[in-house]
Amino acid sequence: MAHRGRHWGAGPSIAEVGLRSGACRTLVVVAAVLWIAGPANAAVYKWTDANGRVVYSDQPPPANVKVETLAAPPPPANPNAVKELAQKDAELRQRQAQRAEGEKKAEQARTDAELRRTQCAQARSNIGLLAAASGEIIYRPNEKGERVLMDDVARRREREQLAAWVRDNCAR
Repeated sequence: MAHRGRHWGAGPSIAEVGLRSGACRTLVVVAAVLWIAGPANAAVYKWTDANGRVVYSDQPPPANVKVETLAAPPPPANPNAVKELAQKDAELRQRQAQRAEGEKKAEQARTDAELRRTQCAQARSNIGLLAAASGEIIYRPNEKGERVLMDDVARRREREQLAAWVRDNCAR
């Protein structure tokens, strides 16, 4: 007895396999095209909201907003934008702190230089007074603030100490 159709245990015929594989391929190609074309055909809307931010959406905005329909989706957002912005902000703050520190050091250097000029001028003036006043009476305060008479030996010693200080601390 001849049977038409399939037998249990017997595989599909060569014609059936060819038909199925061709149909599968076609189905896969159609699905891939729809998957790729689906997002491309979706409308993308661009508008500016009430806060001034530019908004991209696949949903249309409220009716009273000027909208622009885009052919392509918006560029992808930078996932590192927050991190990069924080890093740039930290670098800016660091540069500002360095600049402020530099300005503070420069101001301190100007103040120190002015003080040094004043001290050098005073020391030179004192050397001149001590040299010129060889016969004059000069008093100098001691540790207690009392006036003490300076003799010629004390004047010479004071003049030598001032000259050494000027030599070490004052540029000429």
